[in-house]
Amino acid sequence: MSDTRPYIRSEQRQSDTVEAVIRLCGERDPATLSTAAIAEAINLSQGALFKHFPNKKTLWESVARWVAQQLTGRIAATADGHSSPLAGLRAMFLAHVDFIVRHPGAPRLMLGELQKPDQSAARTVIMNAMTIYRGRIGQLLETAMAAGEVRADLDTDAAAVLYLGAIQGLAVQALVSGDMATAAQAAPRVLDIFLAGIREPQS
Repeated sequence: MSDTRPYIRSEQRQSDTVEAVIRLCGERDPATLSTAAIAEAINLSQGALFKHFPNKKTLWESVARWVAQQLTGRIAATADGHSSPLAGLRAMFLAHVDFIVRHPGAPRLMLGELQKPDQSAARTVIMNAMTIYRGRIGQLLETAMAAGEVRADLDTDAAAVLYLGAIQGLAVQALVSGDMATAAQAAPRVLDIFLAGIREPQS
C-alpha cells in the first residue's frame, strides 16, 4: 500500500495557507499582503511556502477559488429545499451576509481583485463565480415570477443586480465602520425593503 501522508500534509498546508490569507485580508489591505507575512502566519519559511504555491499569483488564484466555491456552492445551496423561491432568496441573502461577517477578508479580496486593471487568474475566477451566482439569483426570481410571488413585469436582471448590490453595500459599510456585526444586524431590514419592491401587489 502506498503512503499518501506527504500528499495529505501538502493538501493541509495549502488549506491552512488559504485560510490564513483570508484572515489576513480581513486585517489589512490585501494589496499590501506579502508572502513573508503569509508564511509567518502559518509558521513556514517563504521557501517552504513556495513548495506548495510556486508564486503569489498561484496562491491568490487558490484563495479566489475557495471564495468562489463558497458562493456558488455552500451559499447558493442554502436556497434549496424551501417552501417558495422567495424563501430561498431570503435564506441565500442571509447566508451570504453571514459568510461576510465571519470572513471579512473575502469581500476585501474580491473587491481588490475586481478593481485591478489586469485580467489575472484570480480576477477571472471571481468574475466567473459572480456570473454564476447572479444567474442563480435570476433563476430564483424567474421561478418566483412564474409562481406569482413577484410582479409579472419584474426586470429580473435588474433585480438580481440590486440583490447583489444590497449585499455588497452591507459589506462595504461594515468594513468602513470596522464593525462587521452591523451587516448581520441590518441584513433582514435591507432584505425586507428589497422584497417589498419586487412582490406582486396585493389586490
